[in-house]
Amino acid sequence: MSRPIFFIDDDKMILNLLEYTFQSRQDYQVITYQTGEECLENLYQNPRLIVLDYILTGSQGENRLSGLETLKEIRKVNKDVPVVILTGQGDDTLLSEFMDHGANRYLTKDDFFIDSLIETIQQVIQ
Repeated sequence: MSRPIFFIDDDKMILNLLEYTFQSRQDYQVITYQTGEECLENLYQNPRLIVLDYILTGSQGENRLSGLETLKEIRKVNKDVPVVILTGQGDDTLLSEFMDHGANRYLTKDDFFIDSLIETIQQVIQ
């Protein structure tokens, strides 16, 4: 069984889209999570790649890890797994902060982000 790709996003529609898009491609095993905490609890599965949303909010104002905090925790456990950040906000300050903490790529959720993500994933996990 191939190692999974983790998608973490608090937007269920985005997760469904990502799951649908990648589950049907090649031999990708896709696992989706709505919180950084769920991702961290499952790092033992040794993912090939993690695609992480920048903003992760809990329902009813729960205190949830942000994408950046999740990235920092991932790096404490696994320094090698590629992490691609997805964000609705194109912000250069954010970009450098994520890169400083070990993100491999940074993609903005624009109209073409699925195409960019497909390309990025193929490059990163070759």
